[in-house]
Amino acid sequence: MSSFLSRALPGACVLLGLVALAGCGAAASQSAAPPAAPSAATPSYSAAQSAKPTLATLEPCDLLSSSDRSSAGLSALGKDKTIGAARACDWTEPGSFGVTVTLDGSSGLSDLAVSRGTSRKIKVGAHSALQVADKKAADGTCAVLLGIGASASAQVDVSNTSFTGTDLACRRANTVAGLIEPKLP
Repeated sequence: MSSFLSRALPGACVLLGLVALAGCGAAASQSAAPPAAPSAATPSYSAAQSAKPTLATLEPCDLLSSSDRSSAGLSALGKDKTIGAARACDWTEPGSFGVTVTLDGSSGLSDLAVSRGTSRKIKVGAHSALQVADKKAADGTCAVLLGIGASASAQVDVSNTSFTGTDLACRRANTVAGLIEPKLP
């Protein structure tokens, strides 16, 4: 039996060496091949980056950048708050007006209680909306309610400090609504 091993062992070593070399050659040729191009089904970084967030991932106070605040006539940073179960942010321009943006994930436009005769349908960017103001009360308040699907909304409420100038309050509410609308789902 030892004579069999002495004759088979050199052949086995040669065979093992050829297998090892063949394996090394395969690995070398695989690593030398250029990487495969990404498939069309794989989204690129820029496509994934430009996807809009969901309402749940948005932070109300992040909806107005410093440039947006300047465009809206606001200089102060917003303050987080909640209104019922909805997340909101308040911005106040002392002696002039205040803005509240509320993100409501459970109330669509048809779910919101709006006094009869105080609203009109408008479009803000790609979103259907309601502008709500009681012109008869002339109390310097106005809201723009943007529908987000059937069961969610973003609400922009403006109150002038003097409680006068409802038309001015509506211009301000429309400006803010226009600034946040592109960031909404």
